[in-house]
Amino acid sequence: MARSFVPSIVSANDLMIGDVVYLDASGGWTRSLAEAAVAHDAETAERLAALADQPGAVVGPYLADVALDGPVPRPLHFREAFRASGPSHRPDLKRHSE
Repeated sequence: MARSFVPSIVSANDLMIGDVVYLDASGGWTRSLAEAAVAHDAETAERLAALADQPGAVVGPYLADVALDGPVPRPLHFREAFRASGPSHRPDLKRHSE
């Protein structure tokens, strides 16, 4: 049985500075999870994944499942929640709420 579609965002790492970035609705990249383009269906997810293929800008883009139970998409997988919080090796460098 195929699993039902879960809303998704595209996550990657900025090629020049290494920050976690998210694809926005204009096809650009943002560090703000709140500005990430959300795919509500498989066709939109495929379109966003194709837009994310920007080898000169980012590395490792992939679709990440999110919940839409608040004002900002909430990553469903531990890895994405961890990446969204910022660097872990220096707690003083964690991202401030955007």
